[in-house]
Amino acid sequence: MNNAVKLVDLLTKEKLTIGSVESFTGGLFGKTITDVSGASEVYKGGIVCYSDEMKEKFIGVDPETIKEYGVVSWAVAQEMAIKGLEVLGVDICVSFTGNAGPSVCSEGTDVGECYMGIAYNGQVWQIPLRLPDLDREQIRQVCVDSIINAVCSILGR
Repeated sequence: MNNAVKLVDLLTKEKLTIGSVESFTGGLFGKTITDVSGASEVYKGGIVCYSDEMKEKFIGVDPETIKEYGVVSWAVAQEMAIKGLEVLGVDICVSFTGNAGPSVCSEGTDVGECYMGIAYNGQVWQIPLRLPDLDREQIRQVCVDSIINAVCSILGR
């Protein structure tokens, strides 16, 4: 059983819903989950907010948070996850912000610097990763796999 199947199974058994707010992953988490039969029972949807403007407009990330910490930061990932809970109306929301490359961001964020958040049950977990030796697609895939594994772990399985 792959981990996406395991996650969908756990969420189904626990009667929990999940959603995603994605930036650099461009919807890869949502695709990975919806590739699993039965995902419609637990995955309510996702929002891809690639630009700062969309993070502010559709999710409600505070522009001051972006200004102070940078868009590729734990602070922004945390806001994306927390605000995604309400916007998507889910029990669990995962978020992704990072630089998958191939070049350093204008704000100086290194390639492979990624921050992910998981909001659930009044808590927010952070998953920071540094993946400088991977290519763009590998960075995105490792981050999606990492958050799936983390949610499974949080759910105690």
